[in-house]
Amino acid sequence: MLVIGLTGNIGTGKTTVSRILAKLGATIIDADKLGHELLEPYTQTWNEVVAAFGKDILRPDDQIDRHRLGQIVFSAPKSLGELNQIMHPKMYDLAKERLESLRSQGTRVVVLEASLLIEANWTNLVDQVWVTIAPEAVITKRLKENKGLSKADVLARLQSQLPQGKKLKQADMVIDTSCDLAELEVKVKKLWERVSKEH
Repeated sequence: MLVIGLTGNIGTGKTTVSRILAKLGATIIDADKLGHELLEPYTQTWNEVVAAFGKDILRPDDQIDRHRLGQIVFSAPKSLGELNQIMHPKMYDLAKERLESLRSQGTRVVVLEASLLIEANWTNLVDQVWVTIAPEAVITKRLKENKGLSKADVLARLQSQLPQGKKLKQADMVIDTSCDLAELEVKVKKLWERVSKEH
């Protein structure tokens, strides 16, 4: 089984590339979704996060308000470090478990989509690292339009992630997403054909 680690900073088009790969036949594990699962109300992880950040981060239905939590952690590196210490090991274990299960089912290609693949030292779970990149102006525009973030919010999130240049040093494949969707689909399809031949 080939495991592709798909990473890249916020707003660089990881999810779009992931969707294209899913259409081409890859099985996707989305690290964000693993995080959501772990934060379901009253789970062990939920308890730890609420204990660390207080009940103010909860919505009336006891779900964690991710926007509010984001505002706290992205404005304070210490808080972000604390959240990552709680979340990353558990997300890693869950990703590993899912990969083992897919391997036993005879799955051919899995894409592990994780923005912090490199920072959280998850590269030992994957065979190849694919990095999505885009210029800062494109990222800012996308995040303002898609997530309603202000320029300050965008910069705070980018500063909390490893600079693109450092991610590129670990990349087996680089996908520049600052193009239209049709062109991006062609780029991803070429990479897919190349790895499909080898595996």
